[in-house]
Amino acid sequence: MIISLIAAIGKNNVIGIDGDLPWHLPDDMKFFSRTTKGHHVLMGRKNFESIPKKYRPLPGRPNIVVTRNPSFEAPEVDVFTSIKDGIALARDRGEEELFIIGGGEIYKQTIDLADRLYITHVEARIDGHAYFPDFDPSEWNKEVLQDHPKDDVHNFPFRICLYTK
Repeated sequence: MIISLIAAIGKNNVIGIDGDLPWHLPDDMKFFSRTTKGHHVLMGRKNFESIPKKYRPLPGRPNIVVTRNPSFEAPEVDVFTSIKDGIALARDRGEEELFIIGGGEIYKQTIDLADRLYITHVEARIDGHAYFPDFDPSEWNKEVLQDHPKDDVHNFPFRICLYTK
């Protein structure tokens, strides 16, 4: 099974502020949805709870939530207290590509397991509370999937890249 991390990150590795995204990039959200649809997604509890209720659990994909709280429950979600157990569930179900979708602590604990990184590089340096871990791009093969300018709908330019080992 391929383990992939997918994230939008600012120039200073920011991925979130106050439990929300620090930018409005609808085309990146469409890319995220298209790419993860039909695949298991694994996330931390805070990330899960930051998703607007009408989109929780993320539709069209099995949702796995990892939390330190053993009594946490959410309808139609598989909950684990260990990332390893969440990954094992996806593997046992025959998943071909598991997507780790955040937040910062989950990315930090899984980046060394990743076979692929789908990174949207946002051309902005924004203050935040959640960060994507540093990684060395020279250790990965990089493919630019999309360049997107700032426009009336997107408040920052961005580039979507796929990094593979």
